[in-house]
Amino acid sequence: MALSMPAIMKTTAARLSALYLLLFAICAVLLVFYMTSLSARMLTGQTQETINDEVLGLARVYQRGGLPLLVRVVEQRSRQPGANLYLIADANGQILTGNVQSLEPGVLVAEGWTTEPFSYRRFGEGELERQRNPIADPNEPSQSEVQVEGEKGHNAIALVLRLPNQMIMLVGRDLGEPERFRAVIRRALTLALGMMALGGILIWFFVGRAALKRIDSVSQASRRILGGDLSGRLPVTGAGDEFDRLSENLNSMLARIATLNEGLKQVSDNIAHDLKTPLTRLRNRAEATLSGKHNSADYRQALEATIAESDQLIKTFNAILMISRLEAGYSSEITSRVDLAASVRDVVELYEP
Repeated sequence: MALSMPAIMKTTAARLSALYLLLFAICAVLLVFYMTSLSARMLTGQTQETINDEVLGLARVYQRGGLPLLVRVVEQRSRQPGANLYLIADANGQILTGNVQSLEPGVLVAEGWTTEPFSYRRFGEGELERQRNPIADPNEPSQSEVQVEGEKGHNAIALVLRLPNQMIMLVGRDLGEPERFRAVIRRALTLALGMMALGGILIWFFVGRAALKRIDSVSQASRRILGGDLSGRLPVTGAGDEFDRLSENLNSMLARIATLNEGLKQVSDNIAHDLKTPLTRLRNRAEATLSGKHNSADYRQALEATIAESDQLIKTFNAILMISRLEAGYSSEITSRVDLAASVRDVVELYEP
């Protein structure tokens, strides 16, 4: 039986699948965002610690050999594979040495750690027209802070220091690794959510639809039984699950009801037979009495026999009432002795004609 989507969502199986899917999705999102944030903070902390160590080393170089030695060491380290960001600029922000080609505006203004990640370009990643102006307007961005439109930059964090001669030194670290980590986490999250959605759909398709089909078969069998077909039984697949146990219990109940109905039918037939026999004798006796000429003694005898037959009918009804009381739970029993010879005489009299 085909069901529309609103009708499907009213079923318990579809609701459970949707709730489990929603719960798993929320847990996965929270866990992934927590792990991403924690990992990003750890990577940022390690980066800052690395930069601090690098700055301490350069400070010792500056104390030992002054600006010329510092420039040589910066140029040497900036050419190494996987090097940090190194930049030495004058007081106006013009780049003197390092491996940074350009920065976004405002990075070299404040001393200390950059409050937010900034974009930059290394040498060799794009063509930049270097226009060095020895007399720079402090209100205009320096050449080191000019972005070339259309070129893709990188993000980094850095520590900005002013040397005793008012020159500016920047030591930073690229954030490509944390960003790649976040991208991996986002892809993993998307893949996990997609797999959960697919799993929920498959669970509903193979489990929920099977459960709905079995419920529909049980409903159809129940409608036949309610229509009066007590011989019908609920389907049992043999899986041994809750549906099979429920069907087996209901089938046992239906079998018990059918047995009781058959017993009730037999009792009704027996009662009808037991009542028909004395009533037939009463009628035959009354008809035989009225068909001939009899004296008052004969009529009296016929009436006495009628009264006796009526008493027998009353005993039969009393026996029926006693059976009803016993079946209803009454423990008291009324018993009496039965004259078998009288019963035989009644039978002979009934079939004598």
